[in-house]
Amino acid sequence: MQRILEAEVMDTPQEAAEYDSMDFGAVNMDFARCAIALSTAPAEVLDAGTGTARIPILICQERSQWQITGIDLARSMLKLAWKNVLAAGLGGRITLEIGDAKRLPYEDASFDIVLSNSLVHHLPDPLPFFQEIKRVLKPGGAVLLRDLLRPANVEDIAQIVDSIGDTYNIQQKQLFRDSLHAAFTLEEIEQLLTKAGLDDLKIYQSSDRHWSGIRERSRIDALPH
Repeated sequence: MQRILEAEVMDTPQEAAEYDSMDFGAVNMDFARCAIALSTAPAEVLDAGTGTARIPILICQERSQWQITGIDLARSMLKLAWKNVLAAGLGGRITLEIGDAKRLPYEDASFDIVLSNSLVHHLPDPLPFFQEIKRVLKPGGAVLLRDLLRPANVEDIAQIVDSIGDTYNIQQKQLFRDSLHAAFTLEEIEQLLTKAGLDDLKIYQSSDRHWSGIRERSRIDALPH
């Protein structure tokens, strides 16, 4: 089944509120746990496509020595994100910035860890983003990527959407359906990461609808700075 693009940015207040109200609790918690397991050392962390900052909040609650920068192109998302960060009492540990993941506004080798959850399927071409990850990551730095997998056919998409039951409303289900159409296959992701020089990531199917890419932080790089 061919890929069908969806909007790269969800930036109306209604879209941001709709997204923030969707029940991603279990998915976000699982991603946060995987991120926390990457390193126990102090770290400068980038969360690309941070959305409403739910994941950085979960991570900072468990890793007191991490400073997280969340970047997103959607101002409406970041407005909600800042409210969430302040409500969690983490305004001093999470920085939120508007910016393009395909042209990250950071120096080379700026981050110990780069994270991204559910951004890749929004990008018409993720290769520039993957190249930027390699550029801003410190030598030996860790990476955790996760996103949706594109099913083989529309029947599989319908089955996955139906499996969420009444958790989402009609509009939210349509957003989910569009995202599945816009997602990549595991083979496509592997090829893109190889082109970007990130072929040392472990890429695997992590659920019936997700792929994950992971590289742990090297022990040498994880020594206190």
